[in-house]
Amino acid sequence: MKITPEQYEKISDSFPRQRGNVRYDNLTVLNAILYVPEQGCKWRGLPGSFGNRHSICTRMNRRIKNGVPDRIFLRLRQEQILHVGTETVFPGSTVIKVHPDGTGAFKKMVRNQSENQAADGRQNFI
Repeated sequence: MKITPEQYEKISDSFPRQRGNVRYDNLTVLNAILYVPEQGCKWRGLPGSFGNRHSICTRMNRRIKNGVPDRIFLRLRQEQILHVGTETVFPGSTVIKVHPDGTGAFKKMVRNQSENQAADGRQNFI
């Protein structure tokens, strides 16, 4: 799933204008963003041919806050370049199991019982 320069020209007006000293063009960033879900890998698994993964991830996060990916994927569908659906899925609680320590549950405290109960600090009532 790679976008060619000819396909990119059809949707290039959906991207914000690049300003300043930009190392990676929008086409490279878009292809890197499409690569990660297609391969099912994490950002760490992004090949070096796309560039520095941290730079691309930071740029993508900035664009997500501005709503740019929604516009881009809408244009990709309108131009019939790529059929990508953007949906948000929240797994139910039965899917994800969390250890009780991760939920804030109280931990069991084991007190050392010494032979001298006066040293434990517990009060003994008769």
